[in-house]
Amino acid sequence: MKLAVCINHVPDTAAKITVAPDGKTLDKTGVTYILNPYDEYAIEECLRLKEKNTGEVIAISLGGDAHKESLRKALAMGVDKAILLKNESVLDSFAVARALADELKEISADAIFFGKQSVDSDDAAVGTMVAEMLGLPSVSVVVKLEVVNGVVTAEREIEGGKEKVQTTLPAVFTAQKGLNEPRYPSLKGIMSAKSKPIAEKVPVLPQVKVEIVTMRKPASKNAGKIVGTDISAVPELVRLLHEEAKVI
Repeated sequence: MKLAVCINHVPDTAAKITVAPDGKTLDKTGVTYILNPYDEYAIEECLRLKEKNTGEVIAISLGGDAHKESLRKALAMGVDKAILLKNESVLDSFAVARALADELKEISADAIFFGKQSVDSDDAAVGTMVAEMLGLPSVSVVVKLEVVNGVVTAEREIEGGKEKVQTTLPAVFTAQKGLNEPRYPSLKGIMSAKSKPIAEKVPVLPQVKVEIVTMRKPASKNAGKIVGTDISAVPELVRLLHEEAKVI
């Protein structure tokens, strides 16, 4: 069984984010980058399917040399091969999906996995866009997956509940937290990953369709106001809610 997993190298969710002087990108100074958390669930599911059905797992990432750090982690977890589609430019989701789809078409994987979204842009679009470009069925926000003789039964989160669906391989899946518990890389895996090659390719990219015009942090909230401490403050509170906050 050939499995492919697409991963991203993103700012740590605990990092303090500031906008760069150009007003269009993030200032990377002092920011720690990590493997996209949702992609860890995608990697783990690939590894479990490999262990159950035999085969190989290929990790793919689109970006600069820094992305090798996340690819190394994927190798340390147990991924067999890693591919870096090397590109340093700022891309929109369409361009990212196109580049990944072109590479995945050559790989011809039985199943392709993504994290449900990348925590840097949070658009949750690339996985399903790739599926459309490849003409494959897709199931998003997957929290449970079972594959039997090429037939996949998946449970996915929907608003207010869960939905169970079936499809056949090849197909694309985006992983949600709860699908599994990602393993920690073993010391042996970490040491082995250091010597494993990462294939580098230069993707052919389409013209981006979305341009970031400006980026800014949310405005600071106004300081709170205490209008009283007992029932006598109610009339003033109502007036402020009506005249200043304009919520009533």
